[in-house]
Amino acid sequence: MREDGAEPGSFSDLFEAGTGVNAPADAFGQSPAHLAAWGGEAFFLLWQLQTGADLNQQDCLGEAPIHKAAKAGSLECLALLVAGDAKIDLRNNRGQTAADLALACGFLECAKFLKTIQHTQTMKLRGQSGSSLNGNHGVLSEDLAAQEQEWEASRSTSRKRRRSDGV
Repeated sequence: MREDGAEPGSFSDLFEAGTGVNAPADAFGQSPAHLAAWGGEAFFLLWQLQTGADLNQQDCLGEAPIHKAAKAGSLECLALLVAGDAKIDLRNNRGQTAADLALACGFLECAKFLKTIQHTQTMKLRGQSGSSLNGNHGVLSEDLAAQEQEWEASRSTSRKRRRSDGV
């Protein structure tokens, strides 16, 4: 703990003079927006967005703030990033999107939100009307259901591997 009572590496460190909005705040290349998204700090993230933070700036893992918010399960931060036009289909160094990470971490509501937004954006890019979006809703639901089943299967498999009694 520092003399001022704050923990080292806390958000108060980011307020020190000379910290730029897109300057990497740590050795991993994470900006203040990355840290806010990872911490689920929606108000701090909003402030960062209003001061010109780069929503798509990637850290050493290739992750942008949207990846961090997805891994943290922060639907509020994800909504802010989507509203700020963050790239939903941006992939990290392992080829994962934010929706992939949310699903892998067990945040199904976040994964569904991101998949729905991504699907909507895809339909807009194709120039299709809202009525055809409703026609394709079943495809989106089936895709998400398949991903949820895959996640549940991998989760139960990893649980089985952790047991020491061989069961």
